[in-house]
Amino acid sequence: MLQRRTLLGAALALPAQALPAPGGGARAQAAYPDRPVRVIVGFAPGGATDITTRLLAPRLQAALGTTYPVVVENRPGGSGNVATQAVVNATPDGHTLLMGTISALAINPSLFTDLGFNPQADLTPIGLFADVLNVLVVPVDRPWKTLPELIAAAKAKPEALNYSSSGIGGAGHLGGALLDHLAGIRTTHVAYRGGGPAMTDLVSGKMDFSFATAPTALPLIEAGKLRALAVPTARRSPLLPDVPAVAETVPGFEVANWYAMLGPRGLPQPVAARLSAALREALADPQLVSALSHHGAEPRPSTPEALARFLKQETEKWRPILQASGTRPE
Repeated sequence: MLQRRTLLGAALALPAQALPAPGGGARAQAAYPDRPVRVIVGFAPGGATDITTRLLAPRLQAALGTTYPVVVENRPGGSGNVATQAVVNATPDGHTLLMGTISALAINPSLFTDLGFNPQADLTPIGLFADVLNVLVVPVDRPWKTLPELIAAAKAKPEALNYSSSGIGGAGHLGGALLDHLAGIRTTHVAYRGGGPAMTDLVSGKMDFSFATAPTALPLIEAGKLRALAVPTARRSPLLPDVPAVAETVPGFEVANWYAMLGPRGLPQPVAARLSAALREALADPQLVSALSHHGAEPRPSTPEALARFLKQETEKWRPILQASGTRPE
């Protein structure tokens, strides 16, 4: 009884805004947010990370139950490092968040000798967001109709074919590097500051192929400006059932692409818990699920603890592959 009275007295002494709102869970702190919430994306507008995060933003605002908007801010550069650094340096109050990618969170720690931060130590996990399909595409004016034809052309002229990606260490770059390694070819990688600019040069014919994200590639495939040759998943995608998997030609080929939300280190646990619950609630919205599916993305809700384990596993998975490939920042 004494312990109960002591706890009750301590609770009554707290400022009103610090008390849990009725219902708890995703509404753990009534004072949060008290201004717009920024979600920083590490790539230029028009790419998959940007497109899917903008689809999420209004649903996340609704799940947070706030009139303050959730806004997307683009900070391209350094394969996502510029955006990650901005969030690492941000005040840990839940108003600045990161939409991280496989490159920024799992590849760059092994790729760059001195990042200036450690994604696993300097960020607070909130939850996984989505898996995003990539598609191997070529401009429609190129002669190759199949992946074997593209590989044959690359073997005939080593390093003559160029492929674009949204940045060093991203899923698009890894796809090209892995294809070179497993198919025994040599192509030239050209990194851009996002999927949008990379697609612009691919469609114009300046590039020969790309492992592009579905949100940027599908509209151009449907418009007849790009031709889909393969998907880099272990099996064919229901979104493009007539397009073969790369593994059907190159056994063992698979490159996954995923996004996750994190905040700065030191994010208060009630705020992190509220954001995580709101993210999972948003990802259960049928309209968002449908919109993401239309863009080749599949919701992948998780707990913060599951995301922390996943980041460690992905970083350890890609480290030896990067070392063996000799991939370096350009």
